Amino acid sequence: MRRDRLRVIAVSALLGLAALVVWQAFAGGQPAGRGVPGPLAVAATAGHMLANPFYNNGPNDKGIGLQLAASLARLGVGWTVASVVAIMGGVALGLSPTLYRAVNPYVQVLKPVSPLAWMPLFLYTIKDSSQSAILVIFMSSLWPTLANTAFGVATIRRDYLNVAAILQLSWWRRLVTVILPAAAPAIVAGLRISIGSAWVAIVAAEMLIGGTGIGYFVWNEWNNLALTSVIFAILAIGLIGVLLDAGLSRLSRRLAYTE
Repeated sequence: MRRDRLRVIAVSALLGLAALVVWQAFAGGQPAGRGVPGPLAVAATAGHMLANPFYNNGPNDKGIGLQLAASLARLGVGWTVASVVAIMGGVALGLSPTLYRAVNPYVQVLKPVSPLAWMPLFLYTIKDSSQSAILVIFMSSLWPTLANTAFGVATIRRDYLNVAAILQLSWWRRLVTVILPAAAPAIVAGLRISIGSAWVAIVAAEMLIGGTGIGYFVWNEWNNLALTSVIFAILAIGLIGVLLDAGLSRLSRRLAYTE
């Protein structure tokens, strides 16, 4: 097992190094100022940006740390509220096949709608760009968790629910001690999918609303033709996404069980 892991790490490192070499060679072969910046130029920009990531020189000149913090704050609010609503709704749907069949057509209609399609409606109704972005996060996070929670609750072994009924547990205690623990692996799987969707959506939403956030930062740097900053921001977005997914993946492994 250890040798296999070391082999995987070595192959991954070699592939990454090869990609950097090809990237640098391609960038070096382009006319000055016309091609895509190479990894050395991006690394230099990254070092400069990370030296002072939380500076604030006005609306259009903030450090990348502040930009990421603003995006993560919106993500945290929208994803948390959506998760609570989706889990509660999923429990209700999972426990009632009739309700599930009644609600499912509406879910199937709304689920394929891009979260960004809601942005004009949110901007028109609440007239606040930051809150509109949070609602976009809410819409992008809602459906994966709702569907997974409903599936997880619907597939709970009936023996668990029968024992809870025999013990005459209250509905709240039955929810906390039986339903949610039994459905936890499916719920966390939904949360893991939804946070990835939400992180993708917030970057796109911030490009539209402006202000502060990593999405707006990317768009603003593109307008300034600062491609090294754009590339570094793309890498930062990817790294944050990996860390968010890794955290929920670790939680999923802790909650996994075998009967």
